[in-house]
Amino acid sequence: MSSATENNTALAFETMEKALKENPGAHPMIHTDRGFQYTSNGFHKIVEKAGLVHSMSRVGCCADNGLMEGFWGMLKRERYYTRKFTSRKAVVSMINGYIYFYNNKRIQRKLHLLAPMEVFNAAPMAA
Repeated sequence: MSSATENNTALAFETMEKALKENPGAHPMIHTDRGFQYTSNGFHKIVEKAGLVHSMSRVGCCADNGLMEGFWGMLKRERYYTRKFTSRKAVVSMINGYIYFYNNKRIQRKLHLLAPMEVFNAAPMAA
């Protein structure tokens, strides 16, 4: 868990570097909004050095990031709006727990009543 309390370039860089270190060989597409952290030369260099593809929302078009917007909407409805948090640590713990739940336990109709990781683990590995 990062100790940062502000959304700034240091947090974005630290998070990307940590993700890359913890997932060697992974080459996901990185989708971000147009925040100053993600349009900076420094962030671009991290993405380029790792050989990743950077996808960015168009100005004023939140639909470009619809999947993540939908995920955060579900998290807020299912876990955030129904509780009161007394610390940052409690919020971070709830988010981490929800991400695990969403990926491993939360069944989805569009996935034929399976959780995302069940579908992923059942898929044949690409060569």
